[in-house]
This record gives sequence, C-alpha cells and structure tokens, in this order.
Amino acid sequence: MSGVMTMMMVVLCVAMIGAALLAIKGKSLPIAILAAGLVSLVASVVFLIMASPDVAMTEAAIGSGLTTFLFFFVLGRVRAGEQDGDSHD
Repeated sequence: MSGVMTMMMVVLCVAMIGAALLAIKGKSLPIAILAAGLVSLVASVVFLIMASPDVAMTEAAIGSGLTTFLFFFVLGRVRAGEQDGDSHD
C-alpha cells in the first residue's frame, strides 16, 4: 500500500473510532443512530479501498442504509406510543 493509501486508511479508521465513540457516549438517541450509521458507511469505504466491492456494497446497503432506517422507524414508533399514553399495565 502506498503512503497516500496508508494515510487515507488511518484517517478513515480514526473517523470510524470517533463515530463509534459518539454512538456509544452520545446523549441524543438520533445522533447516536446517525453515528452508528456513519461507522457502517466508513467501513464500506474501507472495504472498497481494500478491493472488496461486493462486501462494501453489502455493508453500505444493509449496515448503513437499512439498519439506520430501521432504527429511526422503530424510534418513531416508540415515541408515538409514548405520546399516545399507551400503558400495558
């Protein structure tokens, strides 16, 4: 790997670690969901750089896209249930 590629991989890995820490330590749930999606998106770029386009495409579609959408969908449903005052006691 050339020096530029190595530096790009280091920057991407640092960005991935930063986004993971934000997802874990974030106080806001939507920010944590977006940060987790960012981890998957950066991972897909890393897979693409490592010459694995099939894995990168799968990670981008499932890990970043579908999972993030699903988390926001469930968050919206849970918050709507809280506002309705539904109690299952």
